[in-house]
Amino acid sequence: MTTPRNWQKSSFSGGGDGNACIELASTPTTLHLRESATPHTTLTTTPLPLAHLLRHIRSGALASTPA
Repeated sequence: MTTPRNWQKSSFSGGGDGNACIELASTPTTLHLRESATPHTTLTTTPLPLAHLLRHIRSGALASTPA
């Protein structure tokens, strides 16, 4: 697996150099997500599953799903 070099901070993370943000990087075949507070732990996925997750989150369905 190719290791990403250039991580991009989420625009929703706010200003400053704090560790409260999500970062995204891409390689030719995958997308990589990580929490800046724990940069050695990454979630690796492809665009389609990530798009489904984001669509589900934006729909508000997660707020009405019982835990």
